[in-house]
Amino acid sequence: MSRHSKWSKVKQFKGAIDAKRSASFTKLAREITVAVREKGGDPNMNVRLRVAMDRSRKASMPKDAIERAVARGTGTGTDAAAIVSPTYEAYAPGGTALIIECLTDNSNRSANDVKHILSEYSATLASQGSVTYLFQRKGVVRIPGGLPSDRREEVELALIDAGAEDIEDTEDATEVSSAPNDLAKVAEAAQKLGLNVESAEFEWIPSTLVETDEEKGTQVAELIEELEALDDVSHVYSNLA
Repeated sequence: MSRHSKWSKVKQFKGAIDAKRSASFTKLAREITVAVREKGGDPNMNVRLRVAMDRSRKASMPKDAIERAVARGTGTGTDAAAIVSPTYEAYAPGGTALIIECLTDNSNRSANDVKHILSEYSATLASQGSVTYLFQRKGVVRIPGGLPSDRREEVELALIDAGAEDIEDTEDATEVSSAPNDLAKVAEAAQKLGLNVESAEFEWIPSTLVETDEEKGTQVAELIEELEALDDVSHVYSNLA
C-alpha cells in the first residue's frame, strides 16, 4: 500500500502486513520461482533471486523448500506446476485505487478469493487499465535502517550512477527507485556498497495520492490486510494518502 499514509492506525496495519508477508513461506517460495523464471536459477547472476533467497533464509524457510522453489522455476521440480501472475485493479472506499498482484497456480481460485474480499469492503473490480494509469511502474530497492550517515553522499552518487531516480527515507528504511530495466543494476550497486538489501522488486508507485478521512483510510487498510493474507496475493498497492 502507499508508503505515505498519515493515519497512525493505517501505518500499524502496514507493519502487520509486511510482517505477515515476510513470514509466509508460500509467498516467499513463489517469489523465488518467479525470479528464477525471469533471469535463471544462478543467484550470482540473478540479483532478484539472490535477494529473495536471502529474505527466505532470514524468515527461517527450510533449505529444501528454497531448493524446491528454485527447481520449480527451472522446470525441473516434480511439482513444477505453471505459476501465473494475474493483476487485478479495483476501486476501494474513499475513491482510492488498488492494484492487486498475484502469484498462483490456480487463477480461478485467486480471482474468486479477491472478488469475495473486495465485496466485503464495498470495493469493486475495475476494468484493465482503468487504475494502472494512476501509478508508475518502478524498480524499488529497500534498504532497512537507511543509508550510512558517514558516507551518505558517496553512496547516493554511486546509486544514481547505477540508475537510481529517487532515494527516499521512510521511518525504518531507505527506498531507492529506478526505471524497471535498471532494478538489477541498482540492487547490485547497493550490495557492492555493503548495504543490506532487504528486497529488490517491481512496484506500482502512485502518481498522486487520494485524501480520505481516518474511518475510510482504516477501512482501506483493513481491506489491504485481508487481501495480503491470501497466499495467492503477492502485493497490493494503493494511492491512499
